[in-house]
Amino acid sequence: MKKILVIDIGGSHVKLMISHDEKRKFESGPKVKPKQLVAGIIETTEGWSYDAIAIGFPAPVRAGKIIKEPTNLAEGWVDYDFSKSLGKPARLMNDAAMQALGSYEESGRMLFLGLGTGLGSALVWDRNVLSLELGHLPYGDGYVIEDYLGKEGMDDLGKKTWKREVLDAVEQLRIALIADYVVLGGGNTKQFDELPEGLRFGHNRNAYLGGCRLWEEDPKTHAPVWTVI
Repeated sequence: MKKILVIDIGGSHVKLMISHDEKRKFESGPKVKPKQLVAGIIETTEGWSYDAIAIGFPAPVRAGKIIKEPTNLAEGWVDYDFSKSLGKPARLMNDAAMQALGSYEESGRMLFLGLGTGLGSALVWDRNVLSLELGHLPYGDGYVIEDYLGKEGMDDLGKKTWKREVLDAVEQLRIALIADYVVLGGGNTKQFDELPEGLRFGHNRNAYLGGCRLWEEDPKTHAPVWTVI
């Protein structure tokens, strides 16, 4: 059985996990380029033994390739080859999609929404993971939805109004995407003490399980069990 190094790349920190309990991290930021990040990964994982790598990246990813530059890091990431630079087989997906994959608990269609600086989103069903970019949907008068549901929206609206806005928008998205249930992840979920029926709390630690699931393979064909769209 492969031992997986899971890397969750964020705009302020890069988190590295070799198990649920073994975690390390180092700082990232808007000036970080691919070579700097890879050097940080190699240095921070010194002493760890692993067979393969799963990476959650904060930008659109299609078929395991970065297709758009991230907003919170320097440029140079589109089509970047992590397997070559890290010397281990690596599989890549959007960071919200990786947490969504780790949050999936049962059959049915699950919508994941990450409440952070912006709005991460993904849909999971029947061994399929679809990364979404719902944060860019038009919303309000000349705004997009993450302007309301992201951190800036919370600061502008105030926490009470923001929480109401989140619940209203989440219900609209649940209906539109025919989701059986919704998981809310991201740091700003801590503003909620409880959630209505049909909504569940996620947790950042689910990114580790998502990374491991990304490497689940059929024992006979060795094909990936999960299809990342």
